[in-house]
Amino acid sequence: MREDDPAAMRKQYRAAGLDEAGLADDPYEQFARWFADAVRATGTGALTEPNAMVVSTAGPGAVPSSRTVLLKGYDQRGFVFFSNYGSRKGRELAANPHVSLLFPWHPIARQVIVGGLAHRVSEEETAAYFHSRPHGSQLGAWSSDQSSVVQDRAALEERYAEFAARWPEGTHVPVPPYWGGFRVEASTVEFWQGRENRLHDRLRYVLRRGGTWAVDRLAP
Repeated sequence: MREDDPAAMRKQYRAAGLDEAGLADDPYEQFARWFADAVRATGTGALTEPNAMVVSTAGPGAVPSSRTVLLKGYDQRGFVFFSNYGSRKGRELAANPHVSLLFPWHPIARQVIVGGLAHRVSEEETAAYFHSRPHGSQLGAWSSDQSSVVQDRAALEERYAEFAARWPEGTHVPVPPYWGGFRVEASTVEFWQGRENRLHDRLRYVLRRGGTWAVDRLAP
């Protein structure tokens, strides 16, 4: 059997379990606990970029699309990421705000799956984050018409050079009018813990009327 045969690839998960008694009262607090664990795992080299998440949207005809994006904040109001509003995900979210987030923390045998609605954050929140970014990243936001077809790499770098000349290091770079943040307000949050023999623990918070959360255990 070939070493690169995906059907033969198996990993036995031996992590500690996840039970209802040990859960936080709400998914945001539970996420904070697991996110802290994921961050600690980066110190051992087991995990990189714990804030990397897969963002899935749906376009015309309910055709799905996914990409990896970096989480830039979370609290009781939701999960925040930033993007070009004219990108594919930006256009799709404008037409259909339903979104799914997936945090694939495979090295520690965990996943978190968030379902909810995405809304744009305020211009003030966008500006605060934008100006916290490295100068080169700020220029990159101006240089890239995200998701559009480009002639070649040289054309992209030429556009970057134009903005670098306009706003040299140390100068104030304004926020592009087509760039900003999304906040995903969760309606469901599933915490997946890998267990032996594929009997994984899957506990899902579901938002109820009145703002309280119910917890379901899902079959693995």
